Amino acid sequence: MFSGMLYIFLPLIIGYLITVKKPSVLDFINTQTSRLVLVILTLMGLSLAGLDNIGQNLNQIITYTLVFFLIISACNLLALPLLDKLMPTETEHGHQTLPLRDMVMESMKLIFVVAGGLIVGLVTGIDLDWVDQASEVILLLLLFLIGIQLRNSGMTLKQILLNKKGIIIALTIIATSLPGGLIAAWLLDLPYNQGLAMASGFGWYSLAGILIGDSLGPVMGGVAFLNELLRELVALSLIPMMISRYPSTAIGYAGATAMDFTLPVIQNCGGIRCVPIAIVSGFILSLLVPVLMLFFLSL
Repeated sequence: MFSGMLYIFLPLIIGYLITVKKPSVLDFINTQTSRLVLVILTLMGLSLAGLDNIGQNLNQIITYTLVFFLIISACNLLALPLLDKLMPTETEHGHQTLPLRDMVMESMKLIFVVAGGLIVGLVTGIDLDWVDQASEVILLLLLFLIGIQLRNSGMTLKQILLNKKGIIIALTIIATSLPGGLIAAWLLDLPYNQGLAMASGFGWYSLAGILIGDSLGPVMGGVAFLNELLRELVALSLIPMMISRYPSTAIGYAGATAMDFTLPVIQNCGGIRCVPIAIVSGFILSLLVPVLMLFFLSL
């Protein structure tokens, strides 16, 4: 049962064992990871083009995405404000102008990449039999590089264990997302393990879409990708409005992106005291995305 999980998870483990000290090497790895994400998202678009009844499948993707997104978000937002009451966090008002428009456009660019692959596949009519195998090879390489990134993110075990707020926020997101995935799976008449896997993306849209797509096909991969991308776009809008009164809610809803993509917004709007909490919460969720997702997909 776990052979497929081990096959996919092994490159991540190997990558996590590698320590890189040269900043230039880390920069190279970060660049190549970003490029591989674009390549594999293009392949996802090509896979969608190879489906029969493409219009019906796109309608299914949109429906499934909205159901998962709304239910999981509702479950998260019902619990996170309680943390702000039980564990208040002092925030500061940032003074820098946030490039929210640029950040949103950066996220939207990925949708255009998938759409570009879909259009190319539909217009050119090329043979797409090679796409699945190519996606799998690139996925293994991508997981290897992601493992190196996580190991060299600068977070030590001591720093993680000492930041109780970050840990509690991450655990709250996990504890509320998984029931949300079960409810969505029940409503959509999907296997429960698929609902749990879909709920384990925590905002990491590229990896979630790739892992789900590799295991469950391009339709569910597209659902996972859009579901987590919507989460990030909403987080970018909510953080400036909520973080002064509900910092734990804003940080928690950002999910895995709190340690990277949405961190500048959190810092500028909430101040430096929010940064360690966001990094720890985001790191834990990022580390658990492939672990939980691959585990549920193997069931």
